[in-house]
Amino acid sequence: MYRLAPLCLFAFSTAMAAPVVAPPDPGIDALMQRYDGQVPGASVLVLKDGQPAFRRSYGLAVVEDRTAVTPASNFRLASVSKQFTAAAVLLLAEDGTLSIDDPLKKWLPSLPTVADGMTLRQLLSHTSGLLDYEDLMDPADTRQVHDIDVLRLLEKENRTYFAPGSSYRYSNSGYALLALVVGKASGSDFATFLRQRIFLPLGMTHSYAHQDGVDDVPNRAYGYSEIDGRWQRTDQSTTSAVLGDGGIYSSIDDLAKWDAALYDERLLRRSSLQLAFSPATRTNEPDVPHYGFGWRINGDALWHSGESIGFRNVIVRYPKQKLTVIVLTNRNEPEPYSLAIDIARRWLDAAR
Repeated sequence: MYRLAPLCLFAFSTAMAAPVVAPPDPGIDALMQRYDGQVPGASVLVLKDGQPAFRRSYGLAVVEDRTAVTPASNFRLASVSKQFTAAAVLLLAEDGTLSIDDPLKKWLPSLPTVADGMTLRQLLSHTSGLLDYEDLMDPADTRQVHDIDVLRLLEKENRTYFAPGSSYRYSNSGYALLALVVGKASGSDFATFLRQRIFLPLGMTHSYAHQDGVDDVPNRAYGYSEIDGRWQRTDQSTTSAVLGDGGIYSSIDDLAKWDAALYDERLLRRSSLQLAFSPATRTNEPDVPHYGFGWRINGDALWHSGESIGFRNVIVRYPKQKLTVIVLTNRNEPEPYSLAIDIARRWLDAAR
């Protein structure tokens, strides 16, 4: 049986639902100037010691009707979603429903023999060697791919980039398959599991693993790209319906509740959080020496970016300093990691 959310959690959720007034910061406003005005915008949240130290939105969530971005605007998180997929697997491990060392084929037996040595742990840490499903898609087929279609594509490929567990390669395929494992192990489906076991217990009532025709995203920010000097809506691609690797929509206000849950045991046991936040493998990515489960690890910093058509996002956490910076944007560029680091330095430097 899984644990019910404690009563104190609902008090926290109610408090966070109320408007929060954080001090203005002209320095951050200057950094965010390009997102302000009648252009695709951004939401920025700085949490220090569990409280909003800066919370502000800029620009437009919907360019066509000039709907402004607010702290409640929901952006497609893209690969920031991976930390939620990893958390879902860890919750099922706590339930005793699965083990992170289970063979992948225990849950997805239709995969070819090349997957015989793969484990869920390897998918979580990008060390499985699975082929990128994006490279296997038919470029002439404009239909959206779903997680189950990723499995169908991989069922036909009895080859990998490397022997399972022998190297690192960032893999959207692995997280799409993990979403299917969550569905199969829980007897539900991935989107429903996230909502029932993570979003609602934490008070993230407006967050969804979005499925067209199944749910509607409230306060939705749409994605845009600058093409020939004009902003054009580029909200969806053929891969935008894959949930496990990047299909979650959320806001800075809901993500504040997620960040709070990563400091205690209201959602995951401390041992599970330690697994997620500890180096599981070395990477080959510049300036990112290690990867955990759904988190990049660089010294004291835990972070993840999310890039998909029309969206660029990042969450950067410094748990020892109780500092988190979240930047969500609904445009194709630039990637906001360096921006988030510049914002974080305002607090990190002050503490020295």
